[in-house]
Amino acid sequence: MKFLFVAALLALTGCMAEAEADGPRVTGGMAPQSDAACLAAGGRWGPGGLFPEPLCFLPNPDAGKSCARASDCIGTCLAESRTCAPEQPIFGCYSFLDDDGAEVTLCAD
Repeated sequence: MKFLFVAALLALTGCMAEAEADGPRVTGGMAPQSDAACLAAGGRWGPGGLFPEPLCFLPNPDAGKSCARASDCIGTCLAESRTCAPEQPIFGCYSFLDDDGAEVTLCAD
């Protein structure tokens, strides 16, 4: 089960933003795989999701920018605040705006 989670996480972090037209976006490229590389990329290294294995949380360059749909953000357009998410990946249950501006709820652990 842990292997499947890691494989899924790697697949998600390797996606380019254009690949997910209707869902949350990732910043693109592979996330750094070590504490030092993560910090050098401007991220923070720590646990995420259900498993305590650390991973890299990268800041979105448009964090806090106002948004009305997914395409307004490099990362995720958060429905509650109508702003671009501060970092990727996001864990837990949250609502985001899709490309049509419709609210969608997702739980990611």
